[in-house]
Amino acid sequence: MKRIDPLDVRRALLTRTEIALIDVRDEATFATGHPLFAVQIPSGRLALELPTRVPQLETLCVLYGADEDSAAAAGRDMVDLGYADVRLMTGGLEGWRAAGYELFSDVNSYCKAFGELVEVRRHTPSLPPEQVKKLIERNADVVVVDVRRPDEYRTMNIPGSTNIPGAELVLRLPSLVASDETTVIVNCAGRTRSIIGTQSLLNAGIPNPVYALRNGTIGWTLAGQTLEHGSTRGVPDAAGIRSDGARRRATDVAYRAGVRIIDTEVCRSLTADRERTTYLIDVRSADEYGQRRITGFRYVPGGQLVQETDHHASVRGGRIVLADDLSSRALMSASWLAQMGWEVYVLDAPASEFTASGPDDRAPPPRGREGRYRRPYEGTDNPAAAMQAYLDWEAGLVEQLRRDATHGFFVV
Repeated sequence: MKRIDPLDVRRALLTRTEIALIDVRDEATFATGHPLFAVQIPSGRLALELPTRVPQLETLCVLYGADEDSAAAAGRDMVDLGYADVRLMTGGLEGWRAAGYELFSDVNSYCKAFGELVEVRRHTPSLPPEQVKKLIERNADVVVVDVRRPDEYRTMNIPGSTNIPGAELVLRLPSLVASDETTVIVNCAGRTRSIIGTQSLLNAGIPNPVYALRNGTIGWTLAGQTLEHGSTRGVPDAAGIRSDGARRRATDVAYRAGVRIIDTEVCRSLTADRERTTYLIDVRSADEYGQRRITGFRYVPGGQLVQETDHHASVRGGRIVLADDLSSRALMSASWLAQMGWEVYVLDAPASEFTASGPDDRAPPPRGREGRYRRPYEGTDNPAAAMQAYLDWEAGLVEQLRRDATHGFFVV
């Protein structure tokens, strides 16, 4: 098995050379420490997940694991799957550490670090949970918008809140607020999606006063306040919403971030280029995707794509093309991906291109519980100390980014 020095791995990250830096340990172990742009694919799921996460067989794939033997075994499996440039990182994780390079804990670390950088650079406004609770209790002109997935929202939510997944905010919020004076509070379970959601609305020029709920449902719980469970409140389907205003706002944001809009012909030329990785992703709702979609595009909800980019686009330096028949969801998602250092495009395709239907049969089966890292913001039974430690960790990510210096992020 070929080897590659950590210095050369870092050089590839800095120069945006395509690379998949793959950690083959289980997720719980991965969460204890890894390079910023490492992606976690346990050795037992390589055959299932690689086709969508590393779709080009010629991609430089660098592996490390719990030890050299486990990494080498995973590397041989990848060679058997047809991958042509598989290498082991010299010294593994300890080699990376010994070279003086930074290790990041938790999962989706670079996405969360980016969210913290956005808050620092843009001074994203937020309100503490105690103040939000008082606004709700006195029936102030306020709406609380939860930007997580519907299943997360059903598990626990701020009382009276409404679920609008993150990429849908600019499109759907106008149907929820009574006037331009209505105060909008954006929350997730922790920090990242509420920061990105709040700043999305501000970037798009929504006239309402907009704030993040500081520290999300974690902060709400640590403040001794109760949550609702089993809620299903949402806003009308996208099909019943006027989208022209959202498209104009989102186009302006995407332009400022350097997003390029392409037609079907250009998209085909990108996917035909076998020397580059191009991810084709549909960021509409699951129902819309199931009813009609463009062949070759797979479904990833936009708000989760920005939160979990490493899981859905695992080749750093690759390209991403987003599709959305109403445009605004793809444009807003693309604006964030561009700021995270991705070469990203939005496909301007006619409705006639959305002809396929049903689920995408390429999607790998979901992971089980074995080896999974339990996020401190999941569920309702997390110890307060673990939730506070998680918030403290997130607050330190901006300084870690500075020390690591491989990210290439910018903030518009």
